Amino acid sequence: MKRFVEGEDRSQATLLPEYLDDYIGEANPVRAVDAFVEELDLKTLGFEGAEPAITGRPSYHPAVLLKIYIYGYLNRIPSSRRLEREAQRNVELMWLTGRLAPDFKTMADFRRDNGAAIRKVCREFVELSRQLGLFGEAVVAIDGSKFKAVNNRDKNFTPHKLKARMQQLEESIARYLNDLDRADREPTLVPPDRVSHLKEKIAAVKEQVRKLRRIEKQLQEAPDQQISLTDPDARSMATSGRGTGIVGYNVQAAVDTEHHMIVAHEVTNVGHDRSQLTAMSKLARDAMGGEELTVLADRGYFDGEEILHCIDAGITPLVPKPLTSNSRADGRFDKRDFIYVAKRDEYRCPAGERAIWRMTTVENGRRMHRYWPSACPRCPIKSRCTPSDYRRIARWEHEQVLDDMQHRLDRIPQASRMRRQTAEHPFGTLKAWMGSTHFLTKTLPKVRTEMSLHVLAYNLKRALNIFGTQLLVAFMTA
Repeated sequence: MKRFVEGEDRSQATLLPEYLDDYIGEANPVRAVDAFVEELDLKTLGFEGAEPAITGRPSYHPAVLLKIYIYGYLNRIPSSRRLEREAQRNVELMWLTGRLAPDFKTMADFRRDNGAAIRKVCREFVELSRQLGLFGEAVVAIDGSKFKAVNNRDKNFTPHKLKARMQQLEESIARYLNDLDRADREPTLVPPDRVSHLKEKIAAVKEQVRKLRRIEKQLQEAPDQQISLTDPDARSMATSGRGTGIVGYNVQAAVDTEHHMIVAHEVTNVGHDRSQLTAMSKLARDAMGGEELTVLADRGYFDGEEILHCIDAGITPLVPKPLTSNSRADGRFDKRDFIYVAKRDEYRCPAGERAIWRMTTVENGRRMHRYWPSACPRCPIKSRCTPSDYRRIARWEHEQVLDDMQHRLDRIPQASRMRRQTAEHPFGTLKAWMGSTHFLTKTLPKVRTEMSLHVLAYNLKRALNIFGTQLLVAFMTA
């Protein structure tokens, strides 16, 4: 074929590079993986087999298996079976491991048995990033996202799902029995093969009903009234789409606003974010090594107790309040239209009347003060305020903390946009890397290990984009 770029003749003997190192350029990211793992103290981190056994068959050093996994997650190859094939044909992996090619079972067992140590490795890279000055400002954005588990929706049961499924099966049995009755009345209308098929289907449906009855007993004993058969720790969670949900895990992440590095992360099987603000904020502050921290979060994290705990810990949260007032939805004044006068401990209503303190109650462990004005029955705009005799206003004893936070938010109108641009991008990137199946492992401890590998790969790629391979390797080995 003339006038085309031609390849080498397969039967022609060639003189390949003498060293395997010649195949890997100085700017190849695999050199950063090698340098990072070589600088780790794997024994201190808790890896099994860091010290070789005196007797028995020699094992692979944990550094070899850790390098393989970091390389795999960095290149979207999280499967141990696929990594086994890559180790036999991939020149970069041959260079990284010294041409060692562990089987998939060895790699899978390594990830399973060293979960806590692997999570520490992820934190070690966050510490390295801090030393490299990647966390310039003490500001992070916290967000959560739902990731799919290895559990089909049909293998997850809640009381509502179980009731709907039982009703569906009972309707199926009734329909099959009607067909059999029709066959008894008029045998010519229903062929014999159809009759035997209906009997088999009735028997199969009854067996499903018996299984669901057993699941119903287990469901009553479950603390959260939910059971997943494939992955027992996975939970059914609502997603952002109206009426949609998945069976999976809630991944929390705190992301640095300057370089978009994930400074802290956690995996839970709680379907909401309200109880995660304090824990994630403290993890982020410890990772960044500072005493002060400003945290941006969305409305899903708004909880008075959590915000108060953050303030007490020296953390400044910026969380907008959810707009859930029924009064505003009905066209009436909501609580924002009532101005609190701290000096007098009273509210001023839209009509200019004083709503004074009346009583203090305890609701769900919180002390709540109650206020209402005396002029409500004769107020000219009462129809725009309340259908009751008096408009009552509830105030938490620590509500001033929430008011101060709202004042800070009002002075930073770009806070919401900054949070979206910072926290949501890493989740989109990670889900694109993970594919449609998301997690490959089962149970919460293993899923946490898998997520740590993904976060480590994400942060490593961010650092490579910022510094480049050669400069990053120089920092690691300095």
